[in-house]
Amino acid sequence: MKKKDVILISVVLVIALISFGILKFMQKDGKEVIVTMNGKMVYTTDLREDQVYKIPVKDGENVMEISDGKVRMKKADCPDQICKHHRAIEKSGETIVCLPHKVVIEISSDTKEQELDGITR
Repeated sequence: MKKKDVILISVVLVIALISFGILKFMQKDGKEVIVTMNGKMVYTTDLREDQVYKIPVKDGENVMEISDGKVRMKKADCPDQICKHHRAIEKSGETIVCLPHKVVIEISSDTKEQELDGITR
């Protein structure tokens, strides 16, 4: 590699790290958990309340657990188990998705500001 290549790679890495840091710093603490199934809200609750909620899926079972201000999928009987192995979420805008059961668990802040949404219609 030439010296200019190393400089270019270093600059790109620094810009990426700074961007990642800014995004993490700007992310708000979550206040509310919203569970949707097939695009329709089925349950909403306070993130600060420790609880276990069985999500009513048609052909299976998903169980969400809220503990210490974090949400995780405690149990899922879908074949891939990606939602179950997803790390616990706690910040506004973070999601856990179970594609086979069409379940989305999302963290929201209780402010009335418009948050970015990945759904277009």
